Amino acid sequence: MKQTPVIQPLKIADAATGLRHVFVRDLILTCVIGVHAYEKDRRQRVRINVDLGVDEGEEAHHDRLQNVVCYEDIVARIRGITGDGHINLVETLAERIAAVCLQNSRCRTARVRVEKLDVFADAESVGVEIERASTALRRITK
Repeated sequence: MKQTPVIQPLKIADAATGLRHVFVRDLILTCVIGVHAYEKDRRQRVRINVDLGVDEGEEAHHDRLQNVVCYEDIVARIRGITGDGHINLVETLAERIAAVCLQNSRCRTARVRVEKLDVFADAESVGVEIERASTALRRITK
């Protein structure tokens, strides 16, 4: 009997490189998304997961919100993107979310998964997962 492979959890936090893992799990929103005519005038449910590799910096955060990447801000910005009008592709939505996250200078990497939840009756979801790096990180690793 063949076993289904287990997907290992993403490991982003890394003491050696000074990265903290900030995440948003299973954010379910509605948005107008899709390429078909019937998708352009109705909202669909999407599930969004975001994993960020965040530079911890040299200084302690001193228990102050302004010294960390705020997941409340990330969620608000994602809600803004999904409420901003029609998007054709889940790939486009994922790219926009990654770009917004990487605008924060502390964010080094962004992994974004976008799933449409109501496309096929016999599938829980369909979608895409992308990973992007900040331009500062790309310059360092080249």
